[in-house]
Amino acid sequence: MGAAEIGMGAVRAAEFRTVMSRFATGVTVVTCVQEGFDHAMTANAFASVSLDPALVLVCVEDDSRFHEAVLHAGAWNVNVLEEGQRGRASWFATSGRPLVGQFDTTPTRRSAETGALLLDGCLATLECVTESVHRAGDHDILIGRVLGMELARPEGRPLLYFASSYGTLGDPAAR
Repeated sequence: MGAAEIGMGAVRAAEFRTVMSRFATGVTVVTCVQEGFDHAMTANAFASVSLDPALVLVCVEDDSRFHEAVLHAGAWNVNVLEEGQRGRASWFATSGRPLVGQFDTTPTRRSAETGALLLDGCLATLECVTESVHRAGDHDILIGRVLGMELARPEGRPLLYFASSYGTLGDPAAR
């Protein structure tokens, strides 16, 4: 069956974005340090890949400043945001932030494994080294080997991204 036969002839970017926005995801902030400068990017294209060895992936747009930094750094952290961290998600999703001072209002600590920053107050963190990079359209898929991790807030609730907006899980008592 060809692409035209299944309705995939001329997929327009705006329509594709709208359709994909109906898939709810968690929200992360990925960090790295390159040549002494800390970098960060909000990402919802994040997933586990393998349990043994422990591998994760994150997709990074190729024309972003973070793309160049994370490829050269070779190591990065994933910070899984909790529902009260909407402001952080928005802050690190905004392109054009100056490198100096971008973490001034975000409490952090430095990872012993990667040297990159870990954001305080997250549900969980993962410290990764780049295992491989795969080109995919206008993004690169970075596969990272997990060197360290922490489940910081096991009782916490995740920040979600759905329909191009941040949200939270419904009240668990209402189920």
